[in-house]
Amino acid sequence: MSTADIELVGVRKVYRKERIEIPVIEGLDLRVAAGEFVALMGPSGSGKSTLLHLIGGLDVPTDGMVRVGEARLERMSERQLTAWRSRHVGFIFQMYHLVPVLTAAENVELPLLLFHMSARERRRRVATALEIVGLADRTDHRPNQLSGGQEQRVAIARAIVTDPDLILADEPTGDLDANTSREILGLLNLLNSEFGKTIVMVTHDPKAASHAGRILHLEKGVLEREQWNHRTAVEAPGAAWAMRGPGLG
Repeated sequence: MSTADIELVGVRKVYRKERIEIPVIEGLDLRVAAGEFVALMGPSGSGKSTLLHLIGGLDVPTDGMVRVGEARLERMSERQLTAWRSRHVGFIFQMYHLVPVLTAAENVELPLLLFHMSARERRRRVATALEIVGLADRTDHRPNQLSGGQEQRVAIARAIVTDPDLILADEPTGDLDANTSREILGLLNLLNSEFGKTIVMVTHDPKAASHAGRILHLEKGVLEREQWNHRTAVEAPGAAWAMRGPGLG
């Protein structure tokens, strides 16, 4: 199960452009339990993506504490943050960021090249990740041979191949049609409910947010309100295998 509980205390993020200060996050307190699925909503410019980047160690706060598991991110150097991200965080974005000349399997394998790991172990992990997302029969396909939904599933397999505690998703269904969006959200539900991953997802879509257990609404860098959902997991590609199969680790 995930050990990625999250705690932010008094977090501020201010960007500076010349002599002008632009506050994005203002004195934010937040707790996310390990294994929780949380959606972040709010208007453009409300600080959703900035908050996601702070939790994922892609950015550091101007003030305040950011803790994920036992890691105090605001105390880390850039090198330490890079090493921590590679082991503990899987990122999923609206744009898939796949390498066009690589196959699905080769794209998924990329994060593993940062680790001292045998080629056999890499192949095992890649095959497991692609099986979980329902693409075991697309391992040798390149991105231009896949649909948009299949490309996003490859991106999700790449995000989970290191078996991270925490998955951060920034508008993961923003470029997909309704049916494909449901498949991707069902896959996120599966990773949360069956594999115990902590998931924080930024979305503008209320239907996507309804798949999370809790929805947080941001307004001008402040958490305005939250709501809890009573939801059931949506069937995802590979779900039957994943429920009886081993974890990635």
